[in-house]
Amino acid sequence: MWFRFGKKAIKRSDEIHWGRSLSVTFLMVGVILVASICVFNYINNMERDRCFERLYEEARNISSYIERGVSNDREQLELLAAIIANHKGLSTSELQHLLSSFDQVGMMAHVNLLLPDNTMITHDGKRIDVTGKLSFEQEATKGAHISDRETDILTGDYIIRHFMPVIRDGQIVAMLYGVITLNTLPKTVVLEPYGGRGALYIIDGNNGDFLIDTWHPGQVGNIWQLGSRKMAPGYNPETLKEGVSRGDSNYVVFVSRTIGEHLYMYYTPMKINQWRISLSVPESVVFASSIIIKDILNAFLWFELICFAIYLLWMLRDVKRVTTEKQKRLDMIQHIQEIEHFLFNAHEKKENLYAAIEQLGGIIGAERISFWILEGSINQQYSWQKGQPATEHIDDIQLPSGKLMQYFLAGYELYEAYMPVDIEFVEANTTAKNISNLIAIPVKDVVGGQLSGVLAVSNFKKDESAIALLKAMSFSFGMFCNNVKNRADLQEQGDRDTLTGMYNRNRYERDLPVLFSRYQSSLTCIYIDVNGLREMNNTKGHDLGDKMLRTVAEGIKEHFRTDYSYRVGGDEFVLFVPGFMVEELNKCSLELASDLLDFNYHISVGIHGETDFQSLSQLIKTAEQKMYAQKRAFYATRERRVMHVA
Repeated sequence: MWFRFGKKAIKRSDEIHWGRSLSVTFLMVGVILVASICVFNYINNMERDRCFERLYEEARNISSYIERGVSNDREQLELLAAIIANHKGLSTSELQHLLSSFDQVGMMAHVNLLLPDNTMITHDGKRIDVTGKLSFEQEATKGAHISDRETDILTGDYIIRHFMPVIRDGQIVAMLYGVITLNTLPKTVVLEPYGGRGALYIIDGNNGDFLIDTWHPGQVGNIWQLGSRKMAPGYNPETLKEGVSRGDSNYVVFVSRTIGEHLYMYYTPMKINQWRISLSVPESVVFASSIIIKDILNAFLWFELICFAIYLLWMLRDVKRVTTEKQKRLDMIQHIQEIEHFLFNAHEKKENLYAAIEQLGGIIGAERISFWILEGSINQQYSWQKGQPATEHIDDIQLPSGKLMQYFLAGYELYEAYMPVDIEFVEANTTAKNISNLIAIPVKDVVGGQLSGVLAVSNFKKDESAIALLKAMSFSFGMFCNNVKNRADLQEQGDRDTLTGMYNRNRYERDLPVLFSRYQSSLTCIYIDVNGLREMNNTKGHDLGDKMLRTVAEGIKEHFRTDYSYRVGGDEFVLFVPGFMVEELNKCSLELASDLLDFNYHISVGIHGETDFQSLSQLIKTAEQKMYAQKRAFYATRERRVMHVA
């Protein structure tokens, strides 16, 4: 009995609280809706006022732009008129060249010349009688001026003529005028108010004709025709007509027949003839910002739905926990696949290695990653810091500390550091005070199992999944190291001359830009030619010729000891030694020549060094010329055909 009563009491209590919560929630929803509507209306009105202000600014800016364009055109016409006036004997071809040189200048499509006999010389050299269509006497009386909308004599298009008198000895001998094509003017001077979403009009205040109408391209209209359109409350056609005629600055709102919505228009006078400039913008553009308000209102509604959903979240807590764990494992697998995808051919495309390191840093939430490759002669470091692209360091590589190397060589698979003393164990050569934690793993060769690299991550989100992911990536980075080693071995084989073991011509050509960038401040070139190789091959056979080349190559390696030695031709060797060491290298050259005399081999050597040189090819050429000079001196003392060779 008590159990049943208690159960009913609990159930009733739950129902009471449930009903109260619903009431409060619905009240909140109602308040939010009312507040949202009020804010939306306020923003609507504010955006309307802002629209009018922007219309004013855009119209003023475009008006100033056109006025400056007209002024610039007038300066160009004055210049051309002065040239024509100062050259009485201009031939027709010279005059045509002058006129055509002003095609598409400023706002003018081309320039024509009107003569006193009403003959028009066009920009392409044609002479046309324009009697009854253009009057030299009328236009000369006006002096420098701009016409209103007129019809082009040749094309029938609507144009504006910008006249400039040609004065010679105090008399107007011709009227020069630039033709402004109204249909193409907006594109020519890029008149696109509101990023192309608004419309531009230039109106003749005398009769209301549109000089430019970007809202109806290709059509000819009149602003008085707006009187037949439906006006918004508070606006009427008479006020619009009177304002445009008087040159007032004002606003008007009317319904567009094209798009069926309100257009907000502003008109104001220009400083050209009786022209007026006007801009109109659709209501959808004006109130684009109100969409944000709608989004905010939707966000409030979603907030209410979330409040309801909170009541159900406790039931899904365990399900969510299990799902999250599974998702983490799936994410880890996906992350591993993504990184492995980048590392698959990273030995060929270095940008993929950068992408893999950056991807790993983003997944683990680290601020810094360092990856060292320690494969024999391949010592490279790749580093990445959050917010910066990954970089490669080849020269002056900061290898991992010796203690860390010994740590991994001892067989350990993970190094974790969360204390300053442990971090300095690894970062002994760098500033460790900005590092809060660090983990490092060995990267082993997938074939031999020896240590081939180290991967270190610092300032990461401390999480077991991060360590697990890092361990899982050890094999992938090891495979990358193996690919790099194999690629380097293949490239090394392809770069070596099989006969002498020195670098070949291909490696020589590839190293030249590197040598120039690294040692432009100071570099010495040694150019060596083996004298008598051709005679040796012809008289003793190629085997002895090959022996001669191998002997010379071994001597070069012994005496010069430089990493940059190449066999660039059959009997030619080129060496580079960083620094300006001509005297020392001359000594080495004499010692080499002396040793080769024991085999009755002769060489010609040219040595040239420079500091702060601008052309590596010129440096090499100078050394080559010195070699040839020595070679000519050598053959001057003996005849090639009877030269003794061993």
